[in-house]
Amino acid sequence: MKALFRKKNVNQILTEANKAEHGSHQLHKTLSLRDLTAMGIAAIIGAGIFSTIGNASFMGGPAVILLFVFTAIACGFSAMSYAEFASSIPISGSAYTYAYASFGEIIAWIIGWALILEYGIGNIVVAISWSDYFTGLLAGLHIHVPDYLTMDYLTAKNGFEAASNLLAKNETLTFVQTEQHSAWLTAPIFLGTKLIFDLPAVGVVLAITALIYRGVQETKKASNMFVAIKLFVIVLVIVVGAFYVNPDNWSPFMPNKITGVLQGVSSVFFAYIGFDALATTAEECKNPERDLPKSMIASLVICTVLYILISLTLTGMISYKELAVGDPLAFVFQKLNVNWMSGIVAVSAVIAMASVLLVFQNGQPRIWMSMSRDGLLPKKFSNIHPKYKTPHFSTLITGALVAIPALFLNLKEVTDISSIGTLFAFVLVNAGVIQMESHRNENHKGFRVPYISGRIIMPLLFLVSFFLFTVYDENKIFQNFDWSANFPAYSFWILFAVISILSFLKRFSLLPVLGMITNFYLMTQLGKSNWIAFGIWLVIGLIIYFFYGKKHSKLNYTHR
Repeated sequence: MKALFRKKNVNQILTEANKAEHGSHQLHKTLSLRDLTAMGIAAIIGAGIFSTIGNASFMGGPAVILLFVFTAIACGFSAMSYAEFASSIPISGSAYTYAYASFGEIIAWIIGWALILEYGIGNIVVAISWSDYFTGLLAGLHIHVPDYLTMDYLTAKNGFEAASNLLAKNETLTFVQTEQHSAWLTAPIFLGTKLIFDLPAVGVVLAITALIYRGVQETKKASNMFVAIKLFVIVLVIVVGAFYVNPDNWSPFMPNKITGVLQGVSSVFFAYIGFDALATTAEECKNPERDLPKSMIASLVICTVLYILISLTLTGMISYKELAVGDPLAFVFQKLNVNWMSGIVAVSAVIAMASVLLVFQNGQPRIWMSMSRDGLLPKKFSNIHPKYKTPHFSTLITGALVAIPALFLNLKEVTDISSIGTLFAFVLVNAGVIQMESHRNENHKGFRVPYISGRIIMPLLFLVSFFLFTVYDENKIFQNFDWSANFPAYSFWILFAVISILSFLKRFSLLPVLGMITNFYLMTQLGKSNWIAFGIWLVIGLIIYFFYGKKHSKLNYTHR
């Protein structure tokens, strides 16, 4: 058990990183504050603002802006904790490295494995979404990609069966059903199997992988260009849309009460995933101690303001009841016959999706690299290209693990699984700051989470929250106790109670504690099935750790 929780202290991590910088593991230091902020915005503004914001607005009405504020606050606590770690441990491993320093090896492995899930599943979802936007844009230009090259096999098969039943009843097919029916009928057959796969999705993954393989200099140029285009379009949407806003559409402000607002948690949180990926670029920053904290917080604030303005604009232009669509920004302008704007939005959505993919595909190889440096993965994962100074093998593996599933799978339904991995990382990073408080380096001059004692505030917050929840709980989970059905909710209240007691006894810092609580609450809103899937993923990771990582860990030799 002692070996499982062996730690790497901060000085040891920095010494090893310094050796890597002057050896074969050296990366190019080329990222400035502006570059990092642009990458943060590139990661955050993507599928969330161009897609999932519609369903969140439909469920919550104009009050969805409150959910954006709440989620931004929850992410803000985590951003400050990430910023403190990034300032004191400017290494590419992100939350994985921070967990190694604060909790030990087994927790570091778990968090690294969770980050692999976050980036991997998230990238597949974004690639498939990008394909949908891209083929739609081409269709608008009268360029038609065969339907069997734009979706996965099961979607086409199930869609064909559903469409056939509707046609048998002389019912009209929707546009999507028509595409699925056509894909199955027109697909070529090879060895008795219909060849149906999402070619644009794999194409964009391979293109992004090739760009990242060449180096961070090329990546930052593309990211900066994408962000400039996206910000221009979003500001244009807000300005033009303001002329079509009808304040009557903002009433009722909260049509489905707070329950409706909270139903959009997973969609809204998915819109914020991204700022944490900046921590993986630490070794490629010119001044990571100063620039990483500033860029994380700046990108989060900028994107929150834009999300709120966009939400108010959308719900003001048309009724929230009409926003349950996959492309809400383009839809509202089509609805109001402002077709030139819907065309601009369609083009920018393609660029936005590509920029998100760029940042996450850039981040995941650096997680592989950090775990490999510590011996938890084979050495080849930390090899650096002699010319391009990138973790080239990890980059290629990342590209393959995203491109191949994107060819054949439709993983839009597992957006929540990506979110739960990120939230898990956020919870542990906040907990890590609490854990490291007693071991702070007084000579550290970088960012620190402001200390506010949670001794009185946390117990009071728990009592007030528990009272309000039990009074206004529509599902009455405590009156109808069912552990199997409400496991996430019960887990939240148990953690809330324990952390409140410990805050009173040990005077924990308030901000990271609030970060733990708010992010764990968001985890509980993702549903039991996502917890089960996440648990299965962690079990697979633990099997790999015990059969390979534990034995090959560098700490396994230093602790003998």
